[in-house]
Amino acid sequence: MHRMFGTDGVRGIANKELTAEVAYNLGRAGAYVLTEGAHKPKIVVGMDTRISGDMLENALVAGILSVGAEAICIGIIPTPAVAYLTRKYGADAGVVISASHNPVEYNGIKFFNGQGYKLSDELEDRIQKVIESDFEGVPLPVGEEIGRKLEEAGEAISDYVDFAKSTVQGDLKGLKVALDCANGAAYLTTVRAFKELGAQLYIINNDPDGININKNCGSTHPEELMDYVVKKGCHLGLAFDGDADRCLAVDEKGNLIHGDFIMAIIGKYLKNKGKLHKDVLVTTVMSNLGLDIALKKENIKSIKTNVGDRYVLEEMIKEGYSLGGEQSGHIILLDYNTTGDGLITALQLSMIVKNTGSSLSELASIMKELPQVLVNATVPNDKKNIYLEDEKIIAEIKKIEEALDGCGRVLIRPSGTEPLVRVMLEGENQEEIDEMAHKLAALIERKANS
Repeated sequence: MHRMFGTDGVRGIANKELTAEVAYNLGRAGAYVLTEGAHKPKIVVGMDTRISGDMLENALVAGILSVGAEAICIGIIPTPAVAYLTRKYGADAGVVISASHNPVEYNGIKFFNGQGYKLSDELEDRIQKVIESDFEGVPLPVGEEIGRKLEEAGEAISDYVDFAKSTVQGDLKGLKVALDCANGAAYLTTVRAFKELGAQLYIINNDPDGININKNCGSTHPEELMDYVVKKGCHLGLAFDGDADRCLAVDEKGNLIHGDFIMAIIGKYLKNKGKLHKDVLVTTVMSNLGLDIALKKENIKSIKTNVGDRYVLEEMIKEGYSLGGEQSGHIILLDYNTTGDGLITALQLSMIVKNTGSSLSELASIMKELPQVLVNATVPNDKKNIYLEDEKIIAEIKKIEEALDGCGRVLIRPSGTEPLVRVMLEGENQEEIDEMAHKLAALIERKANS
């Protein structure tokens, strides 16, 4: 059997790949593995607004209850809220039913451990092993030992909103803020937090009907928000994804401010306040070189990881860093939460705009984004490392790097799922790097297929 868990839980088309049976099995195996030794284990369960959420929640909860664990169902709520509330409620684990930024036909199941962190590969493999063993040795209690479902949606929303508000000092009175809630899990918590902090709100895509989540809106489609911010004369706009663990911003001129800019702004602000641990920002290899240049000017060290927020988080935990994230707006402020948190990111950024008295466009000018080109080279799966082995390709890469002369870079990444090698170039001249990238990709393709 192939590995069930991907980089962010188990995901697939709901009722086709991610069926009720799969959800039941994950609930049963997950509860067993994650609550071993707990007297009467508790698991927090939340979900986004997808129509398939109810079906999967019922199946997942049935699996949890079948091994004698309690399910604390907190309804529609952001992924980071589940991470926080798992800790707050002293639960043994948390589960989120969401496919994040993906279209409505997809859904996913993602676990957190009792400390609110995503599971290690080892724990995920143990859960899969239990399922593959047909639940060998997993108890099926009867009578009073069967688990109970508790519904705590209203209380959970209040608890999470109060927590998010506690991460900033002061209020947002006088700030005009536009919110794009992606018709997703942000629609209650984010609006409430900003209202209670006194912001003047303009809200779009905040009427979820089960099928409009992420549909031409939110952080994956911010175009409507970019127009709306200018039309309403807002200081800034904030766009979330379906499960609200990501946040992108729009400045007062309607320009998109992606995660690299947001990390630069927050990083500089925290450093000036003496709150950026070790003066380090953790990013992935896909962050723009312009971010590195901006951070260097601020005497902030940039540390790179593989693509994926889990790798960013691993590095942060290992070395005690407090800020990290991705260009996609998945930003981790480890002083506050154990995963990317769109609401906390949004509040931090809004408070920086208010406290500094600077516009978001002025704050974002800390960083100049270098042009970037991405070209795919189609190669056989067994030739994905040819760029490390072929002398002519190695020489061509060296020639490009010398031509860029420290003002650009070459990044080559084999695809993990397709017969492709991705060739990415950054530099100051768009036309120049475009030509270089296509030439290099063609060389890799030719050599790999000859």
